[in-house]
Amino acid sequence: MTRAPAASNERTLRHEVWRRYDGNDWQAFDALPPSIRQRVTQHSYDAWSVNVLMLWRHYKRSYGRTARAEKALIRYLDYCERLERDVFATRYGEQYGMPLPHMAAGCTVQR
Repeated sequence: MTRAPAASNERTLRHEVWRRYDGNDWQAFDALPPSIRQRVTQHSYDAWSVNVLMLWRHYKRSYGRTARAEKALIRYLDYCERLERDVFATRYGEQYGMPLPHMAAGCTVQR
């Protein structure tokens, strides 16, 4: 079941891009390997720990509980983060008629 945007603290357009699964975010976060937890805490936006745990379970089935699985999931989280930035930049351009200043300046993500 997905969480409705109005029922959360979310005030961005992420609900238009992603599906957020219900669950206990803290328990999900604690169930992740340390390297994945570190990457989740560095994500530019809330990476939604329940979603990440679901992805981790998928990667474990595909690769086993290995460093390779952790690196593959981290690469996927990096990809998702880039997609989110692109969506926000597109929406910003549509609303204000100019590029998102952070991206126009070629800045890296602040971690």
